[in-house]
Amino acid sequence: MSRSETRPGTIVFALWLLVFSAASQIMIISPILPQIGEDLGVGDAALGTLVSAYALMVGVFAIISGPISDKIGRRRILLLGTGVMTVALVLHAFADDYVSFLAVRLFAGMAGGVLSGSAVSYVGDYFPYNRRGWATGWIMSGAAFGQIIGIPLGVVIADRLGIKAPFAVFAVTMGLTWILIWLKVPQPDVKRSQGRLTVGGALRDYLAMLARPEIAWASVAFFLMFLGISLYVVYLPTWLERSFAEATPNGIAALFFVGGIANVFTGPQAGKLSDRIGRKSIILIACTGLSIVMLFTTVVVTSFWLAYPVFFLTMVLVAMRVSPFSALLTALVNDHRRGSLMSLTVALGQVGFAFGGAIAGPLFAQRGYGSNAALGAASVLGMGLIVWFFIPEPEMVPRAAPGALETPAAPGPDAG
Repeated sequence: MSRSETRPGTIVFALWLLVFSAASQIMIISPILPQIGEDLGVGDAALGTLVSAYALMVGVFAIISGPISDKIGRRRILLLGTGVMTVALVLHAFADDYVSFLAVRLFAGMAGGVLSGSAVSYVGDYFPYNRRGWATGWIMSGAAFGQIIGIPLGVVIADRLGIKAPFAVFAVTMGLTWILIWLKVPQPDVKRSQGRLTVGGALRDYLAMLARPEIAWASVAFFLMFLGISLYVVYLPTWLERSFAEATPNGIAALFFVGGIANVFTGPQAGKLSDRIGRKSIILIACTGLSIVMLFTTVVVTSFWLAYPVFFLTMVLVAMRVSPFSALLTALVNDHRRGSLMSLTVALGQVGFAFGGAIAGPLFAQRGYGSNAALGAASVLGMGLIVWFFIPEPEMVPRAAPGALETPAAPGPDAG
């Protein structure tokens, strides 16, 4: 399949559907967490392990799959990841207790690790740097549509048919993604990693990348980004349901719907704007604003209806930083190292998410949700400061047609 046979819009839609399906099956855990606890007989402190176990497996398999992606090409890794994820989501139907549910989440995390960074890496391969913000913004809006459609629908389905049912729905959409990638998404014509792929060689490549200060700082920033979101979001529905009588499953579904709308409108526009004015200023503004919103959530939300504007603003600020940061990362290395870099940063981000999920439960149980929100705010602000002070931004190149291969030189003489 050649570039001329596939329109860039078709590729963006295929990757959008991948992100929609993958993000929905992750995000659905948080709003149905109280129901999972009731159905499986799991306490508050242990519920977070369902989040952290998935994230840890994503981190491990992201590290493994990154060099493989650079070697065999993005298309094959996309097909492998979507295929395994489809099977993993189907297996949720057979989970009848905490241990079996944890096991299928671990398996899904393996697939998530294979897919981690794959969509953004593909964007870096296929689109020129000054179109990556646009492409990444639309692709990442799949997560927002997950909030608008997938999560509310999943919450309602879980309430009526049980906690297994939403995963069956997302298995269907992920299966459709596999078909679309197989039929419509070509392998970009970029340089691939050469030589024999070995564990030792992969580890040396990772260590060489981390030896570069901008990549080391980018990895820390990714860790803090996911840590902050995990601390803030995982127990937000539980806090709301226990604090306000109006916070029913339908009310929580509506909350995610509102947040998804904010994400849909903000993500593509933030990516497009960052193509024109640069990424770093947008990321710093978003992180600063997000930390303030997180810190004052428990102060401002004194009635359940106030959670809607607060969560709307939260998702606006989250979307403002995701696509610019992802586009910024694609330029830190050359084509044949991009998959490894994205997998490395995503892996460390997932470690942050897992760590956040692990400590969020005890924090919530012992000190209340305010401690989760405050620690999340500090983490988010730290990410913004790191990006501003320690991660360079390459100069924009003249606009080229979508699908062109021009890429700015990565910062530093050892960019490859």
